Amino acid sequence: MADHYVFLRIGAGSQGGNELTDNIIPLKATSVSISTSKTIPSLDIPFSGLLTGESVTAALDLGMSSKNISVSGFLLEDTITKKFSGDSDAITRKFTAIELAQLIHSSVDSTGLQSYQAINELIFLYDSKVDENYEPRDSPQLIPFNYAARGQGGFTDGTFDNQGVAYPANFPTSSTSDGMKGFIRSFNTTIDSTTIDIAFDLQFEVAQVFPQGNIITKIQDALE
Repeated sequence: MADHYVFLRIGAGSQGGNELTDNIIPLKATSVSISTSKTIPSLDIPFSGLLTGESVTAALDLGMSSKNISVSGFLLEDTITKKFSGDSDAITRKFTAIELAQLIHSSVDSTGLQSYQAINELIFLYDSKVDENYEPRDSPQLIPFNYAARGQGGFTDGTFDNQGVAYPANFPTSSTSDGMKGFIRSFNTTIDSTTIDIAFDLQFEVAQVFPQGNIITKIQDALE
């Protein structure tokens, strides 16, 4: 996987921990665009300028943001390893570019209930020189991009950037740490008869996805 820095992981996850080996789809990405938009309701305070000569706008920070990642690149013939629960051996097969495109399109079309189809994690590896405790690394290390902050925590106040955070997420410590959970909002491919590769662009939204079945079960439990 040395030639890959962007991966998609299916909902079933890796059967051997969090290794970038099975149940992932490597992408040959040429560009990754990350967008983070803060959602803060604001209100202009009437007559505030009469008192101080400067108008005042009040804003209420409710901790809401939308996070979107755009990935573009191309698909080539590549090897995929699938590991299913209950099976002792992994299945490793080489897929053509169009087969990879079909596999991803099929995954986007599925729901979270189909854990061996649906994709729920985007992994984008980048070089890091500073670890979770603000210590310099001996050498740059590949870790996945996510929205966790540096510092320790848990059920007590965190340290460093996580001070005052009750339940901080874990900052990545290796290439097998968690990436970004969410769903693919759109996946577009262009099939050109003059080339062997297939151009693609992908829109991924970071979110906590609750499968429809879980929601229905919760509604039924609430009504009983």
